[in-house]
Amino acid sequence: MVKEFITYLELEKNYSRHTVIAYEKDLAEFLAFCVASFDMSDLNQVQYVVIRSWIVSLSENGLSNRSINRKIASLKSYYRFLQKIGEKVTNPLNKHKALKTAKKVEIPFSELEMDTVLSNFGYTNNFEGKRDQLMIQLLYATGIRRAELINLKLSDIDLETKSIKVLGKRNKERIIPMLISLQGCFLDYYKERDKIENIEKSRYVFVSSSGNKIYETLVYRTITKYFNEVSSKLKKSPHILRHTFATHLLNKGADLNSVKELLGHSSLASTQVYTHNSIAELKKVHASAHPRAKK
Repeated sequence: MVKEFITYLELEKNYSRHTVIAYEKDLAEFLAFCVASFDMSDLNQVQYVVIRSWIVSLSENGLSNRSINRKIASLKSYYRFLQKIGEKVTNPLNKHKALKTAKKVEIPFSELEMDTVLSNFGYTNNFEGKRDQLMIQLLYATGIRRAELINLKLSDIDLETKSIKVLGKRNKERIIPMLISLQGCFLDYYKERDKIENIEKSRYVFVSSSGNKIYETLVYRTITKYFNEVSSKLKKSPHILRHTFATHLLNKGADLNSVKELLGHSSLASTQVYTHNSIAELKKVHASAHPRAKK
């Protein structure tokens, strides 16, 4: 039933191809383990004791608890699917508890680091310079994901109403307001973009110098290139800019639910991850402003 499950993820759940491939790989690895260790090739007949043995095996091979939990989540979804279509009565993972993991605290860029890259950095006055500047401005001004940025189409950008249509996870659409500063960046970039040969054939906003749609590595490289000049933080990535966007909004008093909508999260639990740094900022303000803080 694995093929049917994969089709279900693609067509009904609208999962991205990247996510579907990860699920498929997890199931293939588990099946290989079942065959090698228990001479069992039917996943429908698997009991929890077999899954538990796989978890132990993964841990002994040095896989982190976070990665193991992700693989088990794939199995859990598969067995839920079997229940949904009537192929299995109970899910062998119903009573399974996820392994404990250390909380990941992402360190956002400071406002000074952002100001330096956005205002005082020397971008080249050509296509690539204008593209890089818009890319960084857009990621920080909207908090969109790397994949969302890559897949932005010209028709998604409305300079007149100053709004951006973003297609997020599971094809969930949201509208993000555009800062006035972004409008000028778009116009400057479009002038350079229009000079590329046969560019009218591309419907995507961000393209390479040859007119092709950009790719994930290019976005990551761009962020690393510019922020290496101003920041000593170990991790510099498009996701850190998304994290910075949310943290800076919360630090300035933005409502958590509004930030949730801008980020395209389905629940507040996902957005609350970004409140860590906001609380740290509040502690500083409280300690410096309260009359009894220094007594």
